Amino acid sequence: MVEELIGAVAAAGTGGLVYLASAARVVKQYERGVVFRLGRLHGEVRRPGFNLIVPAVDRMRKVNLQIVTMPVPAQEGITRDNVTVRVDAVVYFKVVDPAAAVVNVEDYRFAVSQMAQTSLRSIIGKSELDDLLSNREKLNQGLELMIDSPAVEWGVTIDRVEIKDVSLPDTMKRSMARQAEADRERRARLINADAEYQASKKLSQAAQQMADTPSALQLRLLQTVMAVAAEKNSTLVLPIPVELLRFLERGHQEGSQQAPAPEERPVDTTAHPADTTEQAIDALRHAVEQ
Repeated sequence: MVEELIGAVAAAGTGGLVYLASAARVVKQYERGVVFRLGRLHGEVRRPGFNLIVPAVDRMRKVNLQIVTMPVPAQEGITRDNVTVRVDAVVYFKVVDPAAAVVNVEDYRFAVSQMAQTSLRSIIGKSELDDLLSNREKLNQGLELMIDSPAVEWGVTIDRVEIKDVSLPDTMKRSMARQAEADRERRARLINADAEYQASKKLSQAAQQMADTPSALQLRLLQTVMAVAAEKNSTLVLPIPVELLRFLERGHQEGSQQAPAPEERPVDTTAHPADTTEQAIDALRHAVEQ
């Protein structure tokens, strides 16, 4: 009798342990448990920790609440200004309503991925190339709103969307490089022209100051001579005023106009070479005396 009682208690204990093992569920801190009883949603979402369900009647599905990083495959499209580009992005989202994520959509990850690809192609078609390259923050916000609108019904919220890379054709890259080079060359020429204009104004002021004070020009000439003499060379610089050269040129022209033309003395080319040389010297001496 006692042995039968002990056997019954042992069998009951074993059955209880088996039932407890089959009914026990452990939900992690970053998860939530959604319980279905006979196919219907039962009770509230189970919190993290140790939970019990009815074996063979209840079924628990765990939902991860961590932020999911999902890359969006590169999408090829034509921008509003008719440029073919390939754009890829990344989506950060998380589940905020585990029950809706399980009941309202079959696979919320796949749904978010397809919605992100569709929205990215739509953004490419509505934007211009300059916006894709320089105004990405605004495009990211618009892309986030387009994905988040249907995702709310799936119990999913979009944390952020980032456009990673914009691939351009090689011909477009070369055209943009030539445009950038031309723009930089234009700015360089404008800067040089402005520098020349400022330098000319300063030189004009310096010339006016030297005209008012002639000694300033002499001091400037002496400074130039000192600067040249400071170097180790054998060059000697003698500054000659331009006015002196003009004065000598005018004197030479006046002298040539007043002096009579020298008489030309014929030279006998048939004579001896020594006699011919002496005749040439005599003719030169006669011209100088005249």
